[in-house]
Amino acid sequence: MRKIASRLILSVVLLSAAIGCKGPGTFVWVDEIPAAEFTPRPEAGNYVISAGDMLNVRVYNQDPISTRARVRPDGKLSMPLIGDVEARGKRPAELAKLLEVRLKEFIVAPAVTVIVEESQAMIIAVLGEVSRPGNVQLENGSGVVQALAAAGGPNEFADRDRVFVFRKNPQVRVRFTYESLTRGEGRGPAFALQQGDVVVVE
Repeated sequence: MRKIASRLILSVVLLSAAIGCKGPGTFVWVDEIPAAEFTPRPEAGNYVISAGDMLNVRVYNQDPISTRARVRPDGKLSMPLIGDVEARGKRPAELAKLLEVRLKEFIVAPAVTVIVEESQAMIIAVLGEVSRPGNVQLENGSGVVQALAAAGGPNEFADRDRVFVFRKNPQVRVRFTYESLTRGEGRGPAFALQQGDVVVVE
């Protein structure tokens, strides 16, 4: 019995050591994200279109192909003549220019305006060592600080050097420190959250 007990204790110790030595997982610091891949938070008046937004697309002197439609969950907008167009992640002026290029196959010198009539609030999950873990509703373009504030901020058990954002598309785990976020240092404060992101404080 003593040998069995000793082996059991040894197994528990080894397992605990293995768990304790387990690394934090693959991540990239927010300041290390290549500039070409970094999506900054939009400035006021420079709105970025999201899934669920209601858009009014007007083609000058072309009422039959003008449309009012909601951006689908896949991020696309359906337009007469040209079909599906990727709208999510673009500013209204950028989408208008893209539509003008696509419409040149059918219309001479098309002029397009895009107006966001209804913006869809983001739902972001904030988990881990925060005061009120769960889903929070944020304005489009909000950052990690806004998400943490909506969740009541880090609690007394939080490791403030281990704040992460999990993003599905592209799949990436981005690491922040609470101090740099609140002090406005580095790229972290400008990092824009997207629908479906998960913020975790360890």
